[in-house]
Amino acid sequence: MTYDLLIGDRSYSSWSLRGWLLFAKFGVDVTVHDTRFYIPQFQEDLKPFAPARTVPVMRLPDGAVVMDSLAIAETLAERHPDKGYWPDDPAARALSRGMVAEMHSGFGALRSACPMNLRQSFMGFPVSDAVAADIARIELLWAAAREMATDGPWLFGRYSIADAFFAPVAARMAGYGLPVSEASKPYIVDTISDPTFLEWRRRGLEDAPQSTYDLLYPAGQWPGPD
Repeated sequence: MTYDLLIGDRSYSSWSLRGWLLFAKFGVDVTVHDTRFYIPQFQEDLKPFAPARTVPVMRLPDGAVVMDSLAIAETLAERHPDKGYWPDDPAARALSRGMVAEMHSGFGALRSACPMNLRQSFMGFPVSDAVAADIARIELLWAAAREMATDGPWLFGRYSIADAFFAPVAARMAGYGLPVSEASKPYIVDTISDPTFLEWRRRGLEDAPQSTYDLLYPAGQWPGPD
């Protein structure tokens, strides 16, 4: 018996992407169940994962349900200590946990103004002061992580929970053409070019688009590889 994971629209659900990466990037077997937002079937698909009311949600092999991507991350790290979910160094691990917690609860201006959309880019997006402040804070955190990084291109060198949590943010920065420093650009490129991320995106493109995520800005092609 294996884990079960219920996820939403791959092109749009940033939290589902995080939950899925926590399995796919760490080599943990899982049976993935797909649902879609804004359809009556969504509530039916959630019933086997009660009492969850949103996605992602995980069911353990013993039947216990784990709601919320942060709870999923901590549970998997606890159950698979050999997978390296958190950095080994205590100081880096502490910073990583703080960054993940802030990503989980913060950056509301960026999230609200720039819904994740992996199908296309948006040109001429106006950046408000609140969104610019979120970007500046994220770049500060990324820089702090990279100062502690061991060998490797990810935030702390080796891929960790922090990278899974910030992947949708990197995708937003790319898709909306948000202003970022030269220091941040390689990490964004590495994120949207990662083979696991590309697998997720390709699967999402197989679904019909959701008009709910259309914005009144000129649309362009996705800036990353196919």
